[in-house]
Amino acid sequence: MITFNKNDYDKILEYAKVNLPEEACGLIGGTIEDGNKYIKKVYLLTNIDHSNEHFSMDLKDMRAEGLVPLGNWHSHPESPSRPSEEDKRLAYDSKASYMILSLMNADEPVLNSFHIEGNVSEKEDLHII
Repeated sequence: MITFNKNDYDKILEYAKVNLPEEACGLIGGTIEDGNKYIKKVYLLTNIDHSNEHFSMDLKDMRAEGLVPLGNWHSHPESPSRPSEEDKRLAYDSKASYMILSLMNADEPVLNSFHIEGNVSEKEDLHII
């Protein structure tokens, strides 16, 4: 299970909208307790590819805050909240959570998180409090 607060969700959503029509991206940092991930900080990064189909991140260090990297997030401006073939191909860390925010329907954004290993993706239980 992954838990994070509504303020961080709103921060991701706003940043993704501001960066349209490109994909927005960032990192999630936090803690792991009893196998559950708790997002404590969302990092908003620059999509250095400037593309609406994929992203690359300008990485920052979160360890100074005492957090561990939990994974990353990115938006899909024109497609559903599920990993694309490109997302699966670039998912190098099987321990990471890959959060995808779909803005396909601007009035109803959808955020999901996935565990990706090879070509297989499984939806993770995501709670916004």
